Amino acid sequence: MDTLPEPNFNGPVVAAPPPPPAQPKFTTPDPVRPAPPPVASGRMTGPREWTPGVPSRQWNWIVIHHSATATGSAATFDKMHKDKGWDELGYHFVIGNGTNSGNGQVEVGTRWKQQKWGAHAKTADNRYNDYGIGICLVGNFDVDRPTPAQQQSLAKLVAFLEKSYKISDARVIGHGETKPTECPGRFLNIAQVRSQARAVLAEAGDLPQPVPVAVTASGELLTDTE
Repeated sequence: MDTLPEPNFNGPVVAAPPPPPAQPKFTTPDPVRPAPPPVASGRMTGPREWTPGVPSRQWNWIVIHHSATATGSAATFDKMHKDKGWDELGYHFVIGNGTNSGNGQVEVGTRWKQQKWGAHAKTADNRYNDYGIGICLVGNFDVDRPTPAQQQSLAKLVAFLEKSYKISDARVIGHGETKPTECPGRFLNIAQVRSQARAVLAEAGDLPQPVPVAVTASGELLTDTE
């Protein structure tokens, strides 16, 4: 009896089980995301001669004409206008039809190079001459249509001028919108010109300036289309 251990009333001592082995951590890789589309920075450019080397005039309109002749060029019309007693070619740009200049060739008049007022759309207040860029397409569009090359060049030129001088679509107009006249002829569609210019701007990553909008006190919507 002397060799027996002392009684233990706390129950048997059980050794704690060893901790479970650490589980490896698995991470779910981030899903592969496609690269964002490039942000258009605006790439509407034109030939160097379209950008005058003198300070720009405050241009508010682009006025489109036809020559009402089957043939012609900037030099031809410059002579005609001088014969009338004018100082020089009244338009800022002439777009040829392949007769006396290239088909779709954009000729830059000296008025544009000097940023000089036009002599192409006379009215009582003369605002379309003072602040309107005059573009003449060679041809009589009461009987014929502009050539595809002329239309393409006109769209690019109008888009360039809209972007460069912040001119809205509403101010791209035909000569007949400035005063009663058949110019630029029934087969030159100004709405189509605006649409084609917008397409050129969109392709280049530029958008035309929005038309200013205002609301009167009565809630009437007004747009600047003068």
